Amino acid sequence: MTKTILVDLPGANVCLYQNIIRDADKLFKRLIDEIDWRTESIKLFGQKHPLPRLTRWMGDTSYTYSGIENQPMAWTRTIQKIRHQAEAIAKSRFNGVLLNLYRCGQDSMGWHADDEISLGNHPTIVSVNLGGTRRIRFKPKPHFNGKVVSLELPHASALVMRGETQKNWVHTIPKTTKPVGLRINLTFRKVLNTP
Repeated sequence: MTKTILVDLPGANVCLYQNIIRDADKLFKRLIDEIDWRTESIKLFGQKHPLPRLTRWMGDTSYTYSGIENQPMAWTRTIQKIRHQAEAIAKSRFNGVLLNLYRCGQDSMGWHADDEISLGNHPTIVSVNLGGTRRIRFKPKPHFNGKVVSLELPHASALVMRGETQKNWVHTIPKTTKPVGLRINLTFRKVLNTP
């Protein structure tokens, strides 16, 4: 049964839809097998460091974040099915998706906002979650008042972030020592500016 949770974040519009992705078990298994997962590196203080998760960019255009320029992999049939569901949930159209594979609790995503210029001023981001449950944390940017909020992202769920969420808040998937299963996260977005 689908459950909708409106997340209490002032100056943001965040909603979690649980049990909303149809055929989630089947889709998860297909993605593990059919995606050519890669380890990307990020440059920090002049040195390259591998991202603590596997990734892949898929879509109609390239996309750059954190200094990583991602050339698009062609849409697969499986991702297209998930994309149509994400678009129906958000009532938005998307031309790209960042795929992340979290292999264990030590795979993570640091504090960030999806606020690249190429996404526009008020992007709608749909984060589809398949596999193991992980926690997302939100904290306000320095110019904004608020408290840190944590939320569990279970299998077959979709987190929709829109409005001024990326302007006022940052979010993270922190490391955990708890046993967690493989997790695939797909963040759908619309890239406005193409090179």
